[in-house]
Amino acid sequence: MSQLQGIISRLKSLQEQSVGGEAAQRFFEVNGERKCQVTFHPKTETFELEVYQNKEKPKRYQFDNIDMITIEIFDLIQ
Repeated sequence: MSQLQGIISRLKSLQEQSVGGEAAQRFFEVNGERKCQVTFHPKTETFELEVYQNKEKPKRYQFDNIDMITIEIFDLIQ
């Protein structure tokens, strides 16, 4: 499985976990270091990407397309 397929698979499982109306979260790490957190909000069907950078306040981005957030995550973990 390619890295892109793995990311999409994790995001789809995140969508399935949030069926009860509660937001679901998942972290993406490289060598034990958290690079970002993704939250899926089922009410709005949007993903929120929180990017962690060294000693800076995390930056947040909203996505309504699973493909676009997949590309962003892929770029972060490369």
